[in-house]
Amino acid sequence: MSKVSTNQPLGTPTWLDLGVPDLDRAKAFYRALFGWEYEERSAATGPFTLCLLRGQRVAALRPVTAADAEGGSWWHVHLATDDCDRTAKQIVVSGGAVLVPPADVADLGRTAVVADPTGARFSLWQGRTLAGCELVNEPCALVRNDLACPDPGPARRFYATVFDFTLDGNDDLPGFDFTFLRRPDGHEIGGIFGDPAARASRWQTVFEVADTDELVALAAAAGGTAGAPEDAPYGRMAAITDPFGTSFSVITRPSPAS
Repeated sequence: MSKVSTNQPLGTPTWLDLGVPDLDRAKAFYRALFGWEYEERSAATGPFTLCLLRGQRVAALRPVTAADAEGGSWWHVHLATDDCDRTAKQIVVSGGAVLVPPADVADLGRTAVVADPTGARFSLWQGRTLAGCELVNEPCALVRNDLACPDPGPARRFYATVFDFTLDGNDDLPGFDFTFLRRPDGHEIGGIFGDPAARASRWQTVFEVADTDELVALAAAAGGTAGAPEDAPYGRMAAITDPFGTSFSVITRPSPAS
């Protein structure tokens, strides 16, 4: 379990949100999966819902129109920065794009929606009263984000330039074109998969769960779908799709003693 109360170093995945066309249905689905409770908030950009795990803020849901949802739905990762405006400018200089300019989210923080040179969207998060996810690396909370893209070379150069990440191979996955992304202090923040079959570049989200097989059954009962659980090098995983077509993964990691 990791509690987070201060802003994370540059480039760390620190916050998540999801746009949904039916907020009540989304809340019921994620409550059934993760036991989340909710807090309603509003900002200049509109209302949003904070997702709470044991009273700690771990993600947000926001309403979108059905037309917006047709463009695809995925959990949207925010990377930490201590200066949202400055990092947004660096993204443009490095070949990316600013899709929504920096703006304040109530008193919580400052954010901007951006894209890397391969088209993968993410956001920046400069925490104020909310540093980001207040619980991570425990069941029902964020544990990992990875970028999958058909042409990983430009993405790797971009993230190394903007966030000063180092790029390291992965001996545990010799059959995959995978590169770890690590901060200058050596902390691994995720990785980049080169996948020629990918239709678009996209950041993918993984939530930790106590029991992957049980979670698969819960997802189906709550109106979602799930792939068969599989054992991977780092734990037992399954792909989940919520009622709106949002795909994400869950993992049960081995206990330290196993």
